[in-house]
Amino acid sequence: VQLQASGGGLVEDGGSLRLSCAVSGRGFFSMYDMGWFRQAPGKEREFVAAGSASGRNTYYADSVKGRFTISRDNAKNTVYLQMNSLKPEDTAVYYCAARWQSSGNYYLADQYTYWGQGTLVTVSS
Repeated sequence: VQLQASGGGLVEDGGSLRLSCAVSGRGFFSMYDMGWFRQAPGKEREFVAAGSASGRNTYYADSVKGRFTISRDNAKNTVYLQMNSLKPEDTAVYYCAARWQSSGNYYLADQYTYWGQGTLVTVSS
């Protein structure tokens, strides 16, 4: 399974970006839980958002709740992260991740099997 993240870039404080993560390879995309994590310079990787394989359940870190939205298009094997009202503290490399649908904790990076290469988001003040 390969994940290809895209959509990062430079945006001003208060701006918006939409990240995409295209999934290819073994298995059916609709059977995978999907997550987004980020890592800022000098900091540990942290959970941002996740969505269940069914698409019925979504989860967000408190720091992004109300500003970010995770969604998926099973026909395109793609998961999205719409980011609005961006802040300088959102600056980080964003990674998408996938795991076979599971009841395990969505917030933990080690629960995910497959990872994309990351896309850099920079929010200027």
